[in-house]
Amino acid sequence: MGYAAIRWLLGIRAFTFKLSLQVKLILSFVFVIFIPVILFSWYTLNEESAKAMEELTKNSENVLAVEKINIENNMELMGWTGQLALSNREMNNYLQIEQIQDTARVLHIKNDVVNNFQYFLFNNPRIANVRLFTDNHYVNEIWPVILQESRIQDKTWHDEVMKQSGSPWWEIQDNVALTDAPSEPSPNEPFMTYLQEFKYADNRAHNGILEISMKLSNFFSRTFSSVQDMNSQLIVVARNGQVFSLRASPVFGRHSAEQLMNSVNLTSNTDYETVQFKVDGQSYLAFQSYIPSIDVHLVNMVSLADTIEVINHSKVRYIVLISLLVVFLILLSYSMQAIILRRLKALRESMQQIRSGNFNVGLPPITGTDEVGELGFHYRELILKINELIQEQAARQAAGKEAELRALKNQIDSHFLYNTLENVRMLAEIEGQYLISDIMISLGGMMRYSMEWKRDHVMLSDEIQQVQHYVSVMNIRYDGRLDLRLSIAPECLKQESLKMSLQPAVENAIKHGMRCMHSSDGDLVITISAVRRDQACIIEIADSGCGIPEETLGLLNRMLRMEESAYQDVRQLFVRKDNQDSNGIGLRNVDQRFVMSYGAEYGIQIESQEGSYTRIVMTLPYRVMGEGVDIYD
Repeated sequence: MGYAAIRWLLGIRAFTFKLSLQVKLILSFVFVIFIPVILFSWYTLNEESAKAMEELTKNSENVLAVEKINIENNMELMGWTGQLALSNREMNNYLQIEQIQDTARVLHIKNDVVNNFQYFLFNNPRIANVRLFTDNHYVNEIWPVILQESRIQDKTWHDEVMKQSGSPWWEIQDNVALTDAPSEPSPNEPFMTYLQEFKYADNRAHNGILEISMKLSNFFSRTFSSVQDMNSQLIVVARNGQVFSLRASPVFGRHSAEQLMNSVNLTSNTDYETVQFKVDGQSYLAFQSYIPSIDVHLVNMVSLADTIEVINHSKVRYIVLISLLVVFLILLSYSMQAIILRRLKALRESMQQIRSGNFNVGLPPITGTDEVGELGFHYRELILKINELIQEQAARQAAGKEAELRALKNQIDSHFLYNTLENVRMLAEIEGQYLISDIMISLGGMMRYSMEWKRDHVMLSDEIQQVQHYVSVMNIRYDGRLDLRLSIAPECLKQESLKMSLQPAVENAIKHGMRCMHSSDGDLVITISAVRRDQACIIEIADSGCGIPEETLGLLNRMLRMEESAYQDVRQLFVRKDNQDSNGIGLRNVDQRFVMSYGAEYGIQIESQEGSYTRIVMTLPYRVMGEGVDIYD
């Protein structure tokens, strides 16, 4: 999102903040109704447009399908006529003569063969002309059926027909008239011609070319029909790009067929393809299909003027209806909200007086069980509570002074205790009691670390030092049989840890490990290790005690994350069984602190092997603490 867009959104937000609550409610009420109406109208208009386009597509495909059927029928008729012409034995014998014929023979051919041939072939009035062009110089021309091939050798299609080797060739010609032929058809009307090479009886040498003509208006009967849809018109595009259509169609009222076809990209796809385009602001829809057998494109050109006009009328109708609906909603919303907001205005006036310092203002008579009535009730209770709190403030100030004095006294007591321990340490050193001196140092460090709780998170090295002090003190009790071993990776020394999180685990190790010692020398080895694994820090506290039975181990691990009620029930079982409070409550508290600080995927896991060891595994996110700030790796 650009800077300008952000400024625009902030401007809208600032403007809406200045509006009154009533205006905001009216706008929200209108938008809640207005947006669905707009979406529904948009969907309905799209559906109408899609339905109209679907109907146009269906009609155009039907028109193209009907015209294709007409074309296939005419092609079949002309092909059948060509087969009849080439299968006439007497006509073929005459075309293949090898000597000059006498006049009587020629007259016989004209009167008996050609006339019967014409009568038989011209049974269908759609056939305009059937001509046989031969290159046999012994054949006399008999108009208008038998002609010399030299008359058509300059035609552009002559060479193409010869390349077909006897296969039909279809050609659209502007006229089929020959020179010096008074009875030829009008040269101004185009024809579809069926052209085919025929050969001598031995099928080795070229004998001539058969031509069958049909008026284009008959061949494409649907295209040139006078009964047409006012908004659509078929167009025939020949292989040379020439356009044929009914010029008087209303579709070509503003633009000619050639102008419209300039915007259509013709393809060789025999399926139906649709192209929508505009010419001088006028929209058109072209449905095209390619007919490879005659190498022409058939296009149904549809004018969208009437369709777009109907859609525009629908748009205007919807806009008028939506506008009337918005006006009605605004009036309705204003009248309804004026009743609701009247009580809120009374509350606002009362609040303004209280803000000025007048707490003896009369409370507004806000009634009702709705939200506004409930707000008025709580407002009255608030005023009473404020007056009560004002009266209690003086007593609280006195109590605060007393608390400050008590805190100062506690601070003095703490300093007194630290100073006393320091004096005892100095006396022990003077007397040569260095063991007592070391104990006082450890005890003082423990007390200072635990009592000065300024923050919850400390470095792991601080926690290790606290454990070292604790083990030193506990070694007094156990005659030095506690052996603390450390294996801390350098990158974990500044690892963030919760304060007092290691000592409960060490306490459990000493408490339970010393109770059932199995080592030969009687020493309890406690090992603390810390390593980094990916984005986590793994801290392990292991002891060489007697371990935990497998059933008890599983229960202890489940107790770490139990619900409080279930945990208390299980805890009572441990108390009755061991006759002491040995239920891992310290580890549970540490685990819960880990979960609260870092998430449920972090915390404590207890591992043990009965008769061998017990190990507490703490998983923390790897976070390095710096000087006063945390550095997240």
